[in-house]
Parts: sequence; structure tokens; C-alpha cells
Amino acid sequence: MKTFSARVEDYLSLRRSLGCRLIGQAVLLRDFGRFLDRAMDGGTITTEVVIRWAQAPQSKDPDQTARRLGAVRGFLRYQAGFDGVTEVPPPGLLGCGIRRKPPHIYSCDEVQDLLRACGRLEPRGGLRPHTCRTLFSLLLATGLRISEALHLEDSDVDLEAGVLTVRDGKFGKTRLVPIHPTASPPLRRYVRHRDRVMPRGSAFFRWEGQPRLAYFHVRTAFIKLRRRLGWTPDGRSRQPRIHDLRHTMAVSCLVRWYKEGISPDRRIAHLATYLGHVEVRDTYWYMSAVPELASIASERFARFATGAPEERS
Repeated sequence: MKTFSARVEDYLSLRRSLGCRLIGQAVLLRDFGRFLDRAMDGGTITTEVVIRWAQAPQSKDPDQTARRLGAVRGFLRYQAGFDGVTEVPPPGLLGCGIRRKPPHIYSCDEVQDLLRACGRLEPRGGLRPHTCRTLFSLLLATGLRISEALHLEDSDVDLEAGVLTVRDGKFGKTRLVPIHPTASPPLRRYVRHRDRVMPRGSAFFRWEGQPRLAYFHVRTAFIKLRRRLGWTPDGRSRQPRIHDLRHTMAVSCLVRWYKEGISPDRRIAHLATYLGHVEVRDTYWYMSAVPELASIASERFARFATGAPEERS
């Protein structure tokens, strides 16, 4: 008889064969499998046992147990299809667990401070300051995920056509991302400097000693910059993160549309495609998560309710 850990691996293999990555979820599922192997002797998985595992960690996050439960429900349905007796806890038993904390939206001053601080990274005049400044600028200009930017090869960056090829993005998708003409000259300058300092390598973003950057390398540099700038959660929706550069690009685009009298409903599918969102609802989330957008949306609804002219497309 297979162990529960082995059954979890079978489930992960099946899901991945269907195109799912399940990186974070796989960690929880494997922990769940080990827990079941310790707590049970091949018996029936009950709701009581599942809840015991979900509530095991001590956390100040009130949604953690609900997220843990949600992460294993798919496996439990899979297991129930084989034995017919595995209990699958109903959705929402421990809460929804899907509340997303509002992102931090960088102000223009914060963006300028961040990019200036990149120039003070060590080694001065080396490749790391130029790489960080160019990388963060690209995230702000395109809304790429940090993982997508770090996976760019030289061959993926066509500065003549002004197009990036994002390969194997989230959910294994590949897409073309046009860049604004003003973004090409800084990228060319970065390439020239990079090739003088570190001529060998195929990854677009690299620095001394790291021909291919991992998220860890960039996050370590960003944390150092954040500390130097004194950025804390105080007075903000959260402590600024690298991923918030992507959020800032998306929100800036929506705000600009509102101010130009353009209906986001008619353009949001374009933005969702550009950002690589699988569902448009992921892009609509910004309207409720960001106070400025929520305020603008309320004003737009008020104009609609009073019969004001509809925005142009």
C-alpha cells in the first residue's frame, strides 16, 4: 500500500502534467502527506485530521489555517476518487483564506529615491548598481513579474522592434510584451556597460560573479536599499516589496485611463493580457484593493447614477 506521501507525489505529477506548477502548494501538500504518514496508519482521512493539520502552525495571520485547508482540498478530492471514503472538508469551513493585502503603490518620489539608491550599491561603477537600476525601471515600465524579468535571455530582448519575449511565464505561458520607445535607449546603455564589464553570458540581467541572477540575489540587494531608505510599513498599506513595482505599473495605467476619460471596462482585457493575467478578474482586483482607484471608481459610478455622459473609449 502506498504511503500518503507517495499519493501526494502522484497527485502533483498529475497536476503538473496538466500545466500547473504548484510551487508553494507543493510544499504544503508534502508536509500534509508526511503528517498523515505520522498521524495515521493507512486509515481513512477524516475532516478532524485535516483540520488538526491545518491548525497546527502558530501564526498571527488569521487566514493561514483557511489557506492551508484550501491548499489540500484538491488532493483530498483526488484521494476520495480512489477510496470513496476520504472526507473532503467543505469550502469556507475555516474561513475564505483568500483575502489579499493591498499592495504598496510607489509614489514618484519613492521611485526616484529607489533608482538613485541603486547607484550607491557596491561595487561603485560595477555592474550591480546598473543592473538593479535597469531591472527595477523595467519592472515599473512593463509590469513584468520579477521571475519573468530574471529569466530573460539576450535573445528575448529585441530592442530594434521594442518587444520582449517572456517565455514560460506563470502557468507556463509565453507572451510578447511591447515596450515604450523611451525604454529602449536605457536598455541599450545597460547592455553596452554590461558587455564591457561581463562579456560572457546569455542572461540579460547579470552582475559580477552571477552570470544568471536568482530572485534571492535581487531580493537581498532590494532589502539593503529599503533599509538605507528607511522604508517601513508605517504609514503605508505594507512594507514596499519588489513585486509592488508591478502593482504600481498596473495602477498607474488604470488611473491614467480614468483621468483621460477612458472606460477601464473597455480596455482592461488588454491590460490583463499585457500583464500575463490568466483571468481578467485578477486585473479588476486593483480597483478594489487600491484606495485611489476605489475612490475614482465611486466618482465614476456617481456620474453614471446622475446621468452624466459616458466616458469615451
